[in-house]
Amino acid sequence: MKTQIEYDMLGQSAEFEGVQRTAKIMAATDVTVLIQGESGTGKELMAKYIHAQSKRNSASLVTINCAALPEALAESELFGHVKGAFTGATCDQHGRIKSAHNGTLFLDEVGELPLSIQAKLLRFLEEGECQTIGQTKAEKINVRIIAATNRDLFKEVEKGNFREDLFYRLNVVPLELPSLRNRQSDITYLINHLSAQLAAKHCLNVPRYNMQTIEQCQRYTWPGNIRELKNFCERMVILLSGKTITIDNLPLEMKTNQKTKVSDPYILPEGGVILEKLEAQLIDQAMNKSHGNQSKAARLLGLTRSALLYRIKKHAL
Repeated sequence: MKTQIEYDMLGQSAEFEGVQRTAKIMAATDVTVLIQGESGTGKELMAKYIHAQSKRNSASLVTINCAALPEALAESELFGHVKGAFTGATCDQHGRIKSAHNGTLFLDEVGELPLSIQAKLLRFLEEGECQTIGQTKAEKINVRIIAATNRDLFKEVEKGNFREDLFYRLNVVPLELPSLRNRQSDITYLINHLSAQLAAKHCLNVPRYNMQTIEQCQRYTWPGNIRELKNFCERMVILLSGKTITIDNLPLEMKTNQKTKVSDPYILPEGGVILEKLEAQLIDQAMNKSHGNQSKAARLLGLTRSALLYRIKKHAL
């Protein structure tokens, strides 16, 4: 029987199934994972999935939203403090790291951590020691780290907003979640599953989507990704329970949104080109722009990852 987490991890596209296979491999180890992806792609859900599939699943998964941490309280929230350690410390407080002992600590939006805290987090990752504020002795803590970000941390390093050493310490095994616009073949599948799930939750009848509506949903770019799709399905379930949903029932932004047509981005030189050589050069540029990330490079070229790998092998790059 599927767990709720497994049920929510829906998708049949090659891009999504490849990510899920990688996640299962990661889950069997204690390796540090950096989940990357746009807002709404399901990074927290993926962290829960990895924890649930791991040998630590009987212990806690502790989540901390780094973007919501005031800099003055960040160290205390992560590492804890003892009574009297600073003004306002009226009692001992376990930090999130200690609370995750023998389990998993999920650092959501890790790119938002203040630089002063990044140094302390790096020390913990390297030594496995948690230094509680007000204590002289550090404690060994056994915890698995999963971090997530919607930022390009490599660029943040170049800007001086993120420590390079911490980036490489977190980026042991990167896992990139594809955006929904790059999972077009999953949209019908997701709409049907989420609508059924949400109808059951609200004790309502599942609405039906006619073919024109489904096609329009597939044309829409879904800037909010899975989160936006789930909100859309819930709205349709509540407002149009048991009815047939037509294009007229769609939100305005979904009725008018069309994929932008690219108009002649490349001008063929008068002397022509050697197509094989051009393809190899474009692949090389895409790999450089994506810092070796094959999924990003594939998206830059409008290819699937498997198609990119075939061409890399063909050109011996």
